[in-house]
Amino acid sequence: MASSASISRPRFRCFDPTNSYPATLDHPRYFSSAVSPSSSSSSSSPRENGFRDTMEISNNSVPKIVTGEGGYVLEDVPHLVDYLPDLPTYPNPLQVNPSYSVVKQYFVNADDTVAQKIVVHKDSPRGTHFRRSGPRQKVYFESDEVHACIVTCGGLCPGLNTVIRELVCGLNHMYHVKRILGIEGGYRGFYARNTIPLTPKVVNDIHKRGGTILGTSRGGHDTSKIVDSIQDRGINQVYVIGGDGTQKGAAVIFEEIRRRGLKVAVAGIPKTIDNDIPVIDKSFGFDSAVEEAQRAINAAHVEAESVENGIGVVKLMGRYSGFIAMYATLASRDVDCCLIPESPFYLEGPGGLYEYIEKRLKEDGHIVIVIAEGAGEVLISESLPKDEQDASGNKVLQDVGLWLSENIKDHFSKRRKMNITLKYIDPTYMIRAIPGNASDNVYCTLLAHSAIHGAMAGYTGFTVGPVNGRHAYIPFCRVTERQNKVVITDRMWARLLSSTNQPSFLDPKVVAKKVAETKEEDTEAEAQLLDGENHIEATAAADPKDCSG
Repeated sequence: MASSASISRPRFRCFDPTNSYPATLDHPRYFSSAVSPSSSSSSSSPRENGFRDTMEISNNSVPKIVTGEGGYVLEDVPHLVDYLPDLPTYPNPLQVNPSYSVVKQYFVNADDTVAQKIVVHKDSPRGTHFRRSGPRQKVYFESDEVHACIVTCGGLCPGLNTVIRELVCGLNHMYHVKRILGIEGGYRGFYARNTIPLTPKVVNDIHKRGGTILGTSRGGHDTSKIVDSIQDRGINQVYVIGGDGTQKGAAVIFEEIRRRGLKVAVAGIPKTIDNDIPVIDKSFGFDSAVEEAQRAINAAHVEAESVENGIGVVKLMGRYSGFIAMYATLASRDVDCCLIPESPFYLEGPGGLYEYIEKRLKEDGHIVIVIAEGAGEVLISESLPKDEQDASGNKVLQDVGLWLSENIKDHFSKRRKMNITLKYIDPTYMIRAIPGNASDNVYCTLLAHSAIHGAMAGYTGFTVGPVNGRHAYIPFCRVTERQNKVVITDRMWARLLSSTNQPSFLDPKVVAKKVAETKEEDTEAEAQLLDGENHIEATAAADPKDCSG
């Protein structure tokens, strides 16, 4: 075996910020340099620096990166001792916990890391790694000292209540933490709403319900007010559950806490039903969404095949990522055409959608179409121009399913003079509101426990999630730098095309152009094509890239 591929304990070398990565305004991947509490009083307030509702992180920072032999790179997460170097440590209470006494080597080795890329050539560099999650032998909080809070932000997602439950029960049962607050109504709840005392008894059966018992909202992020509330309430562990926008907000909260020199750990748990968060294998709620989507697809199929020239159209969520539509289609086997944002399509002319629909109606007498909510945005914006944003700053997407249904009716009824029966089903809010299924419930437990272990061990400014099956602590900026999307030049999309027998709606020149664009935007795309697998998380490049908070 080549020396570069041999397995050995890396000899770590920490980057010297003055020699390795000069602090520049255009270098967006960073973690703040330590600021003492005394120096923070002389700096301007976050609101004066434009923090309010902008959620931008300061640029006087450098990456926290460790390198080793053979091209080993560790993208580490911040720790409380980075800016509070004299903190005492305590034995982990799990050492005397009877539930864990039978587990061999329960504590994670301090040098354990998780590789982002596991399919490599023998001479490939070892690549990017993340710190492995799990309990440490020493913790930086005493049980009686901990005052934790939990907040949920953004849209609903199956499994939210399970994460809340497991955070409360995990803190209580594993670390004997008694003071846990639930922040009502998202970020604005820190300063505008009441709090809910959370105990294992209060959250005992909430995993059986959909939604979140804490309530949620979009927007409302005022960094100064939020951190003031954290400081005034004596909170020292903050658990933030939400999507990429929420994680950006958590990163800003961490930066302000660090600027003030507070002993407060900030841990994020990524939540998006769309599975559009990068780096991690998948997001919680995704499996439940795919499973529930089967009911809508089955209903559309029954309606379509029960009449002559029946057309069933199902719109599934996903915004700009078509994972739910793709996996629901593959699982169903009843779908004849799947349309996602990553794969442009056109309606008129040879090879267009109308031609394919007519072909399937003549051959089978019916057709089932699944369309992701962000598909066909170019087409719909041309006919129905509209530009609105929600409270989180996301573009408000128009109902592409309804738009497509009306256009199909108009084309076949008026232009082709064909009698068709079309049924349109939009199960979006039915899917979002269900509780997590068995798979997601187990996954939510692992995410919650990973976050707890990290915060107790003094890590902060991180989010948790599985990377190639192993849970890890990931810098906030890595999960907010871009969106995870379906790679249509990959084998998973080819499997779908084979299952539905639909055309790609792309000519070879367009495919070649997309491959070239993907290579330019993300060097990992080349490795994905070589591997031939559309791994669900479409991970980022093996070498560290710049990212902004």
